[in-house]
Amino acid sequence: MEQVKGGTADEPGALRSAVRRARVEQAERSDVTAELRGAEFARLDMLFEAFKPILAQVPAEIDLFDAGFSYGERPRLFIDMIAFVEMAHDRRVYRLVQETRHGRIVLAENERIPPMVEAMTDYVARRLVERQLALAALAPHLAQQDAQKAAAAAPVTAPAHQAAPQTKPRARLWPGFAGALLFVIELLGSIVLFVLLAGASYLAWRAGEAWWVSHFGKIV
Repeated sequence: MEQVKGGTADEPGALRSAVRRARVEQAERSDVTAELRGAEFARLDMLFEAFKPILAQVPAEIDLFDAGFSYGERPRLFIDMIAFVEMAHDRRVYRLVQETRHGRIVLAENERIPPMVEAMTDYVARRLVERQLALAALAPHLAQQDAQKAAAAAPVTAPAHQAAPQTKPRARLWPGFAGALLFVIELLGSIVLFVLLAGASYLAWRAGEAWWVSHFGKIV
């Protein structure tokens, strides 16, 4: 029993020592990790300085590329939203990575800065060509939309001198049409008057014949 008591009495001190050693080891690993992260950042920064002249040649109106660093557990130099450069596991090799629909793909790996700058330049060129093709494909659709908008706005925004020719022909046609209508009315009126006169003459003749027969007998 005394040995058990003696053993239990020593356990708290042993645990405290083990915890202390674990903390020291963790601090040493943290220092090593911080040093490695600092070395990675320094390498990426040198690559970025060599790549800046290439980015300066991109037209100002193109906002595809927004290069900058991501400060995380693994530092990364982003070229745009889908491509970045990081250090490989040995912390000496640069690795150009692109995010795709099917996962990440490695575009280039090299220990030296000039080959990596060349690979990054090729990536920028491909992105510019893809943008030009996308704009070319959209150009007919945009032109059609502009034409439709212009056609829809034309009746509202048309100047007054352009609308005048539409009313002038009507003003010129109306007197001729009115004259023809009046001629037809007059012709119909004359025909009706002639018919009425002929009917009245016939009735008058029949009435005179009846009066003669009643007074003088049958007309021979």
